[in-house]
Amino acid sequence: MAPKRQSALLPQSKKPKSAPAPKLEDKSASPGLPKGEKEQQEAIEHIDEVQNEIDRLNEQASEEILKVEQKYNKLRQPFFQKRSELIAKIPNFWVTTFVNHPQVSALLGEEDEEALHYLTRVEVTEFEDIKSGYRIDFYFDENPYFENKVLSKEFHLNESGDPSSKSTEIKWKSGKDLTKHSSQTQNKASRKRQHEEPESFFTWFTDHSDAGADELGEVIKDDIWPNPLQYYLVPDMDDEEGEAEDDDDDDEEEEGLEDIDEEGDEDEGEEDEDDDEGEEGEEDEGEDD
Repeated sequence: MAPKRQSALLPQSKKPKSAPAPKLEDKSASPGLPKGEKEQQEAIEHIDEVQNEIDRLNEQASEEILKVEQKYNKLRQPFFQKRSELIAKIPNFWVTTFVNHPQVSALLGEEDEEALHYLTRVEVTEFEDIKSGYRIDFYFDENPYFENKVLSKEFHLNESGDPSSKSTEIKWKSGKDLTKHSSQTQNKASRKRQHEEPESFFTWFTDHSDAGADELGEVIKDDIWPNPLQYYLVPDMDDEEGEAEDDDDDDEEEEGLEDIDEEGDEDEGEEDEDDDEGEEGEEDEGEDD
């Protein structure tokens, strides 16, 4: 997967404070300090002062960017709502979108896909204080796998900047816990998969080991959610492969027909030669008579 993209909105870490440089008045009290070293010390002290000003402006910029993001997040909400209403009219929109996404598809087993056919809506909500995290909600119809109508996973940054996550506990129906299926049957005819069996997509809801590097959450929030239609409309690889195979078959048939035609022409040529020889033989017999 692509490496996690760090948001520009996260508060920038402050430059660690080094031991303060000696004050100018302290250095002036050392008449034995060489002139070159004194100039270097003064330059270091001034660089530190300038760097503090840069850090101050960076923090101010982060706050300004955060305000702009909060403003446009509110402006986008009605359009997200309208889009969700339209998506609801298209059967299997979200499972198709996930299957067509190269990174998410690699995490889907055959039974995961079956369960995701009951997925009707996906919503990504960034908290009002954007830098503190976001939540992804998955809405499901009644299905044979679990009781939940909504599965959610949240990502948070605490005051110290450490990431954490929490999610809905999935209430699996008897014998349907996909996270406990150690091996799933690959449907090689449906699409190319990795040689190793992927873990269940639903294992993601129980994995909180490294919230700061949750690639699936980042992919959904930053890649799929802004424009899911682009992945829904990706041509089915099976159709493309089928068309390619059909083209190959057509080419082979055409080559076969060409070979037959060439053989037929050769046979006709041989028959013509035989006819010519026959006619010459008859003429020779006539002359002998």
